[in-house]
Amino acid sequence: MSNDENLIDFGAERDKRIHDVHEKRLNDMRKAFEQAMPLSQPKGKKGGKKPKKR
Repeated sequence: MSNDENLIDFGAERDKRIHDVHEKRLNDMRKAFEQAMPLSQPKGKKGGKKPKKR
């Protein structure tokens, strides 16, 4: 009938594409969260806490 080299598994190709879309969205969310709440501590001031009042 047809040559096996020309066959395309549309399900697998769609899964790859959907995976790439989700990966891009996840990376965008990670960047947004990192900007809003940085994980690394700022270098400079140490312990600027106020003492507790009793």
